[in-house]
Amino acid sequence: MTSTVPLIVRLLASSVSVANRAGKIIRDVMSKGELGIVEKGKDDLQTEADRSAQRCIIASLSAQFPKVNIIGEEDNPDTEDEIPSDWIVIDTDKDILNIGCPSNLQGVKEEDIVVWVDPLDGTSEYTQGALMLKRDPWERWKMYLTHPFISIKWYLSLLQSNYGFLEHVTVLIGIAVNEKPVAGVIHQPYYKTLIGGEKKIGRTIWGIQEVGVGGFTPAPPPDALVITTTRSHSNPMVEKALQVMNANQILRVGGAGYKVLQLLEGVASIYVFASGGCKKWDTCAPEAILSAAGGKLTDILGNYYKYGASESRPNKTGVLAAVNNDLHSYALNRIPEELKDTLSKK
Repeated sequence: MTSTVPLIVRLLASSVSVANRAGKIIRDVMSKGELGIVEKGKDDLQTEADRSAQRCIIASLSAQFPKVNIIGEEDNPDTEDEIPSDWIVIDTDKDILNIGCPSNLQGVKEEDIVVWVDPLDGTSEYTQGALMLKRDPWERWKMYLTHPFISIKWYLSLLQSNYGFLEHVTVLIGIAVNEKPVAGVIHQPYYKTLIGGEKKIGRTIWGIQEVGVGGFTPAPPPDALVITTTRSHSNPMVEKALQVMNANQILRVGGAGYKVLQLLEGVASIYVFASGGCKKWDTCAPEAILSAAGGKLTDILGNYYKYGASESRPNKTGVLAAVNNDLHSYALNRIPEELKDTLSKK
């Protein structure tokens, strides 16, 4: 009986199922070819996939947990009765319902929880992936011309890639209690794998504090120091923070969720972003999962972000994450004090 399962575990199990459905919606929007792009700000796009995935997530979780405070990235004026019935997910992941729950979370009530939702983390990569699906160069160019919010820089970088950047796209659902991330889900709609000779698309990774992570097995960090950072939101402060790390390699990718996945998969050691571009919905789920795997995510000053409903949305003092405390301390100590001071005053 699910009624005997602690609320946090039930919410996590539901979030996994909901994230899977949101991922399918994201793929469906792209397959139809009408992205419905809106420019929210400089280098900040929103598509129909962002909007539709968020409607699915919020409507589904609200139906099951009506007193939970859910905060999504996208403005969401639509009412529940306008949402297709097959977008309302009531299923839960049965395997997660069987995991343990930390003693400090067993008595949590719905009113104590804030859920932070990024329905499509990596929107610029998503739009570029849509262009890449136009195999004919002339068709890609015509699609670019019909989407004026896609800059020529993005278009040219797309042509230099082999397959676009769809693997960077994630769905993020973070669960916070007492302002702290305690559980989360990262879903990759375009992750491809072979299971028993059959191709499967999509992967969902979850984590909960003091329990661990599921959906895959975390890998140890690479022997060399590899840094992951932003692909499209760099600036002089970001570059200065990267220079002082003395890294063997710097990976520039899209999406906070994908960067943390690189840490979990042993592709990178540290995630450095000395700028204020991220928001709470970008980092809540990744922080919860990384912490459950033994890693650490803070701002550039070494302070944890708070995820209460009344907190401001922007992560003004950047992001610093690592696979373990030692690597996090190394990176934190390398950041110049003048850079920390400059960022803290913005």
